[in-house]
Amino acid sequence: MIKLSVIVTTFNEEDHIGDLMDSLVVQRDIHEIIVVDSESTDKTWEILKGYEENYENVHIYRKKSTRGEGRNYGVEKSTGNFVAFIDADCIANPFWSKYLIEGAEKGEKIVAGKVINIGYKPFESLERVELYVRGLDVTHPSNNLMYEKEVFLSLGGFDPWFITAEDIDLNYRAVLQGNRIFYEDRAIVYHRTRDTITRFLKQAFWNGYGRKQLTLKHGSLWNNYSLKKMFNTQMNFWGVIRLVVALMGYTACMIAWKEYPGKKEIKD
Repeated sequence: MIKLSVIVTTFNEEDHIGDLMDSLVVQRDIHEIIVVDSESTDKTWEILKGYEENYENVHIYRKKSTRGEGRNYGVEKSTGNFVAFIDADCIANPFWSKYLIEGAEKGEKIVAGKVINIGYKPFESLERVELYVRGLDVTHPSNNLMYEKEVFLSLGGFDPWFITAEDIDLNYRAVLQGNRIFYEDRAIVYHRTRDTITRFLKQAFWNGYGRKQLTLKHGSLWNNYSLKKMFNTQMNFWGVIRLVVALMGYTACMIAWKEYPGKKEIKD
């Protein structure tokens, strides 16, 4: 029997957390919803307390943590045999959990759903820069990603060292371990794009930073990218801006780190 624990991490998302929770509590296929709040300073915690009081399957925790640390903590607190991750600025389709579970019932241990960006149109249309390992796309984001709990724990969970790209790192290690990532396009999550240029640029910078973190941990990955597709899909004004700012983040990580701090522990 599939018991799905949904893990959410949040920090100062008072404007969005209610929309996410409303989209989750109505789904009968979810065993429990675990929210790890990284000590928000706005009304996020108060909003979450209301959901915990009104729904028996909602459990909230406060723990100052990175996104990876928070998710690992949420998995630690979970009681399901599958764990699904979604972000606080997302909204789940009413049948999201149903289709994730159908994948698990077919024997899939890792299921990635479809993410539809909503918000400022030029930001919506920008595609993620894909990275392929053994023929599988490992860039499926963790705002719509489900793992069999046993597989997740065997991988050691998310690496808390990562600022971003912790989901790519997890998927990368999962594929190297011999797992496959099944894509279920009916399991839909709506994700809000950044609502200001400043936030968009900040996101691009840290995405670039995270990509360099990946190379520090796993070695050069450029052969795994489709550079032709990358440039073909990014050749518009905001795409070029994102690439330039991401390169700045990539360079900043090169300066900050000479090598991955846990290098001796890596087993490729």
